[in-house]
Formats: sequence, C-alpha cells, structure tokens
Amino acid sequence: MKLAGLPFLINLPLQAQQNRTLHISTLLLSDPATIIAAKEVVEAYRRLNLNVEIKELPGDRSLQSANLGETDGELYRRAELEAQYSNLIMVPVPLMNYEIVVFSHKVNFPVKDWESLRPYNVGFVKSIKAIEDNTRGMKIEVAPALRNAFLKMMVGRSDVVVCNRLSGLGMIKELGLTDVKLLSPALSIFPVYHYIHKKHAELLVKLTRELRQMQEDKTFENMQKTVIANLGLE
Repeated sequence: MKLAGLPFLINLPLQAQQNRTLHISTLLLSDPATIIAAKEVVEAYRRLNLNVEIKELPGDRSLQSANLGETDGELYRRAELEAQYSNLIMVPVPLMNYEIVVFSHKVNFPVKDWESLRPYNVGFVKSIKAIEDNTRGMKIEVAPALRNAFLKMMVGRSDVVVCNRLSGLGMIKELGLTDVKLLSPALSIFPVYHYIHKKHAELLVKLTRELRQMQEDKTFENMQKTVIANLGLE
C-alpha cells in the first residue's frame, strides 16, 4: 500500500498467493482523514482475505478511475455520489464524520453558513465536491493539494482555507504554522463512505457486515484515536 510520506500507515499481511488484490483510489491527500479511512477500509478487506493497494490520483481522476473500473473503488466520499457516478456502489457504513471548517491567517469573522465566505477569497483542494458545490459563484483559489492551499493563504493569494478539520490541523502542524486560526462553528458535518465499482457488487454485503462489526466493536474508534495521537493532534 502506498500513501506518500506515510510509510507507517499500514503493514498489510500477505495472504496466500491466490488472494485477490484490489486497487482503491483516493485524492492526493496524505492527511489524518485519509489515513483513518485507509486503515478502516484495508482492515475490512483483510478480514475478507483480500489485499488492498491505495492508489493516489490528482483531482477528479480518482473518482473517474473508480467509476470507469480502472480502479476497484473509491476510498471515501460523501453519500449520494451515485447520481453522478453511476458505476459506484456505496457501502452503507459511515467510516467517520467529515467536518468542514474554515482556517484563516488574517481575517476573522463568525461562520454562520457558506454565505459567510462570499466576501473572501476562498482556498480549497480541487475536487472536494462538498466544497466545490457550496462555493460556486464565489471568489475561489483552487489548489492541487492541501499543502498548496495553506501556502497560498500564507502569501495572501487567498483569505481562508476551507477543508476537513483534522486534515487542516495536520497540515498546520506539518508546515509549522503558528498564526493560523480555526474559525467556528463548522460549515458542515457529514458522514463519509467507502465506494466499490459495480463489478464487485458481490462484496457489498460482506463489506457492510465487516465494517459494521468494526464500528460496533470500537475498531473504528480505536483506529481514529491512534492516528490522532500518533500525529499529535489530540
């Protein structure tokens, strides 16, 4: 499994040679949320004696590749993507809650709703659909990765960065930024789910069972706490 800069992420035990390896795509986001989702999804497949490789792709290519069957699924996205990506099937167990918040370098304002952002130049990572959909018509500064989004804000090319809370906190720590504020409240909080390509529809029931069991036996909770603690984000 490959996630750039995160060699500690997952050690996959090798099963017998006949075991299948599935390739799951995700955005170029080596951040806490991605680490958590990867741990959860890989463990669910491992319990089914299936190996997984995570394939990082830029922009829309991650979803497009999964939808076209070039990869076997999408690591994690919000619900209702099926309307746009008809070949993808959502595994109906939330992996975590995705909390979209605003980070600021210089400006400070109460975050009442998405319209609160309209006076500002809004930075975010390309192809985060929940952010793209809610900032249409606003002044935006799109970046290929979260690192770029924060660096653009720090040099004044954007006023704020909108992203997942954990992801933003992780990037602030990674870049050593000390003058970035987390504004409140959150813009949106919603669950995210794993998606598989329809050619693997036979896995849906089994994956649902395993992920639900992991949710119930606190595996999800423990994985999330471990990642947050390891990254010093407690």
